[in-house]
Amino acid sequence: MAHADLAASTEQALGGAPRKQQLIERLTAELPADIVLHADEDLRPFECDGLSAYRQVPMIVVLPSTIAQVQTTMRICHANDVPVVARGAGTGLSGGALPLDDGVLLSLAKFNRILDIDTDNRRATVQPGVRNLAISEAVSHLGLYYAPDPSSQIACSIGGNVAENSGGVHCLKYGLTTHNIVQIEIVTVEGERLTIGSSALDSPGFDLLALMTGSEGLLGVIVEVTVKLLAKPELARVALVAFDDVRKAGDAVAAIIQAGIVPAGLEMLDNPAIVATEEFVHAGYPKDAAAILLCEVDGTEAEVEEDIERVREVVEREGATEVRISRDDAERALFWAGRKAAFPAMGRISPDYYCMDGTIPRKALAEVLIGIGELSEEYGQRVANVFHAGDGNLHPLILYDANQEGELERTEAFGGAICRLCLEHGGSITGEHGVGVEKIDQMCVQFPSAELTQFHAVKEAFDPKGLLNPGKAVPTLHRCAEFGAMHVHNGELPHPELERL
Repeated sequence: MAHADLAASTEQALGGAPRKQQLIERLTAELPADIVLHADEDLRPFECDGLSAYRQVPMIVVLPSTIAQVQTTMRICHANDVPVVARGAGTGLSGGALPLDDGVLLSLAKFNRILDIDTDNRRATVQPGVRNLAISEAVSHLGLYYAPDPSSQIACSIGGNVAENSGGVHCLKYGLTTHNIVQIEIVTVEGERLTIGSSALDSPGFDLLALMTGSEGLLGVIVEVTVKLLAKPELARVALVAFDDVRKAGDAVAAIIQAGIVPAGLEMLDNPAIVATEEFVHAGYPKDAAAILLCEVDGTEAEVEEDIERVREVVEREGATEVRISRDDAERALFWAGRKAAFPAMGRISPDYYCMDGTIPRKALAEVLIGIGELSEEYGQRVANVFHAGDGNLHPLILYDANQEGELERTEAFGGAICRLCLEHGGSITGEHGVGVEKIDQMCVQFPSAELTQFHAVKEAFDPKGLLNPGKAVPTLHRCAEFGAMHVHNGELPHPELERL
């Protein structure tokens, strides 16, 4: 269902104008009045997520604190054909939590409790508003931690991590969110509560847990998550490796993996990112390097000592100009502090930045980085590269000034070109940030009409009316045709019987 059609049906369901007031009355009749926000000054804080280039004030915000309140909100919205956008901490970088001017924004911020810690099975059950880092902090005294660690882990919430299938600097060895959760509870668009997954090693039927992870709020509202906990490694050390050439650094990444070493983390920063980060954090990064790698190995003391020396041998063979090994946990933490502060560091050198998120095979790292440099010259915009080198997840940061007319549009075009570059080298348009609204046109490039049609069919199975986060992640086939990435035969799209988002 197109968003315009959805808006029309919403007005009809609520009996016409003023539909906002009617919806407020229906919500406050069954929910506490103080959790239903509708005054402009109360709505403004929710107008965007971490991708602040796109903004929209929602019609209404609901701030539930119980699952029953979420169910009530969903039932009322479903009965009245009102679209709903679920929001976590608002740290997403693809516009996935961008509100609708004719819809409800459902904030899960009050769902911030750790419900259970099961040390025997190394599990923790948490509400979706719990911060990523808070899980590890809560179990640290038990010698445990939660592995996925996005750079925003101090602020991002676990529900959003599941919705976007977030990773982090240690995802190379320990996996993404989908590899570190075992069960979730969701509220469906109709207000029904469902358990997906199992606390056991496997669950019967289709693997709906994997389907829900990374579904960007299109299939249900996450209200509870059971995560895996890991034992802290005995020892971890980081090698900070400098190169005088980006190609050498890219080749070294592939060489480390080829040598049979599985780092806990393997990150890369190019010179613009190094300089900005070092001036912001003072992590000891060599500002004259063309690129640096941060390679962490963990395990027993004997394993770490052996692997870190093997890393040194590999990178020196690949042309490293400097290799510095962390002497203790404090220095190790400082090395990582620089990497995790790389995004905010850009705020010191540019009024705005646009963070892309593509993936490529490791062997293509050097070629793609060189290609991004060529695109930077073509579009006349600076770019800094910070990324998870070990798994080929790029995060080019395009620097721009939104106050300059036309710069945002040129930046969007630059970002689209980077996505196409990733596809040309056998990659994907996103690794962990999601599609949201940012890369929805590039979905038309990555997927043919038959696959997009199947995505719509999955969406329809969970949400026939198309009320959950409409206009995000999966483009309509008409949109792809207008974008010039799909041919429409005789004025008709494939499978016309399917309702379109």
